[in-house]
Amino acid sequence: MNKTIICIVGTRPEAIKMAPIILALRQEPWARVCVVATAQHRELLDEALALFAIVPDVDMGIMRPDQQLAELTSRLISGLDTVFAAEQPVAVLAQGDTTSVLAASLVAFYRRIPFCHVEAGLRTGDMCNPFPEEMNRVVAGRLAAMHFAPTARARTALLKEGVSDASVFLTGNTVIDALQSVVRMKIPHQLDLPSDQRIVLLTAHRRENFGAPLAQIFSAVRELVQRHPELHFVYPVHPNPSVTKLAREMLGNTAGVTLCPPLDYGRLVTLMAQSWLVLTDSGGLQEEAPALAKPVLVLREETERPEAMEAGVAQLVGHDQSSIVAAVETLLRDEVAYRHMSLGASPYGDGQAAARIVRIVAEKFGTS
Repeated sequence: MNKTIICIVGTRPEAIKMAPIILALRQEPWARVCVVATAQHRELLDEALALFAIVPDVDMGIMRPDQQLAELTSRLISGLDTVFAAEQPVAVLAQGDTTSVLAASLVAFYRRIPFCHVEAGLRTGDMCNPFPEEMNRVVAGRLAAMHFAPTARARTALLKEGVSDASVFLTGNTVIDALQSVVRMKIPHQLDLPSDQRIVLLTAHRRENFGAPLAQIFSAVRELVQRHPELHFVYPVHPNPSVTKLAREMLGNTAGVTLCPPLDYGRLVTLMAQSWLVLTDSGGLQEEAPALAKPVLVLREETERPEAMEAGVAQLVGHDQSSIVAAVETLLRDEVAYRHMSLGASPYGDGQAAARIVRIVAEKFGTS
């Protein structure tokens, strides 16, 4: 009799990073895979799942307009408890640090179901930065039975917190598995962009950057395109109203800036591969862009992914306008610095992370 493994996906990054695991688990003769979509990001999630031909077995459709974190968390806990009771899984797998992951780890703990944390051990050391993601992943880490650490640093962070060595596995990051498969698809980005300018991909949407920090980032973009007409920024604007309104006000009529709706993952990967530089507050792009030999300037004060900084392929610049402008102008001026940041060295994996995770899961749950 097959054993049920529940895989949680709520946002596009979760779908991308869980897809290689879901597809690999489906090849295991002992496993029945139940994909549960909480749909924290409705359209973005659906697009990512469709790219990998994954159809959720359970779609919770949890989001409501202007939903606050407390309401979201309570609805997730209640909804997931109902699903877990019905499915009776032998294990629950979830990736990262979203509210969906927090709720899944808590409900699994309540029901005494082993929770397996993919991309475990990322830490900034500041529970409010990023908010609420740092808290989410710390709590999920305390409740997890198995920890799949993407890097040696993440593994060490878990051991320092007192996590048993026997429950921590160094696997690499599944985002590299997904990235490699999508690059091979060669999906056109379908944007009409100038061929004689350097394309800079911008993504900015994190909660801690809402308001004044986001305004500083957008001011830096305006200053850069005014001073350097050879640059052209492409900004796929996140649908959150806190981002969309300000982006339209500050960048909507700016020469040298293309605003577009969020790109599905295949188009985004192609755009990233064609870009000269990436500016982002995203966690995933900090991992993906270096693997595509693209320098990354990280628009955050802290990062839980310092490996790229240590490798010299990414730089933490925060959200201060002058700091952002200075960092971009250094790369424009200094060819040696640019070449060093575009080495194509990724500290995050070799494309075999999902195979390692599934092998470990099979050894634990497939034979018992």
